[in-house]
Amino acid sequence: MTSFAWRVEGSSPMHVRTVLMDHGVTRTFLKQVKFHGGVVTLDGVEVRVIAMAQPGQVVGLQLPPEPANEHVSTSFAPLEILYEDPHFLVVNKPAGMASVPSHLYADDTLANRVKGHLTTIAAPSTVTHIVTRLDRETSGAVLFAKHHFAHSILDKQLKLGQLDKRYVAVAAGRVTPRLQTVEAPIGRAPDSFIKRMVRPDGRQAQTTLRVVTQSKTASLLAVKLHTGRTHQIRVHCEAIGHPLLGDWLYGTQTNPWIHRQALHCARLSFYQPFQQRWVTCYAPLPADMATVIAHEGLSSPGMKQS
Repeated sequence: MTSFAWRVEGSSPMHVRTVLMDHGVTRTFLKQVKFHGGVVTLDGVEVRVIAMAQPGQVVGLQLPPEPANEHVSTSFAPLEILYEDPHFLVVNKPAGMASVPSHLYADDTLANRVKGHLTTIAAPSTVTHIVTRLDRETSGAVLFAKHHFAHSILDKQLKLGQLDKRYVAVAAGRVTPRLQTVEAPIGRAPDSFIKRMVRPDGRQAQTTLRVVTQSKTASLLAVKLHTGRTHQIRVHCEAIGHPLLGDWLYGTQTNPWIHRQALHCARLSFYQPFQQRWVTCYAPLPADMATVIAHEGLSSPGMKQS
């Protein structure tokens, strides 16, 4: 089982619960620990979270066991790993692969392959905690947590806007102004289960677009997401009159150089609290994106864009 230990700092006693929460343990996760087999200790002795800890004592946390999810089958197909440590995993998703299983894609999604990887390395848990998802036809970096505690920490970073995702996109036409933030609420389109649209009663959504370079027919964009709505970049680009090249749902799938939306998650940054450092991962530009950029007369983007 995965366990953690933190020495109590400062000069005043404090509740064990306070120590745990100072290290990212949420109230919700504390309930999981309490009711699902986790253990909290003080200097190695099991205690309740209302116990008082003195400076210099060590508060320990043993995570509850996670039952395997039998609904997610195991795939040992190749997986491109961009970053891995005992708590987090970042992989490069190819275009055409779903992030998680569904009735349409049941056995060979990114989650299935991650479960296979966790099985191969004999990880303490094979439960696939996906933190960031990409549309099936979008490529690039996807973040997984290896246990419940790590997942809850990243969920909090997502809510606080600390988890940073940057995309490379190719949009139709010449996007102006060259730097803009699109703030437009997104909701379901009334005639489709899949399609989204800008609508006043939708959920708040914010996307920053920066033009890297332009040709007569297309714009190469560096994109920062401030919120994580379904199809957000695709919907916002369509809303300003510049749908992504190859996007059959929000534009036209007529570009000869790319047969999916020209969208790639090129960079992902998150805070690794157990090592007290920021982790930044870069996903290489896939061949079809490089091809459309070249044929549209756009210079290739550096992966390390700000």
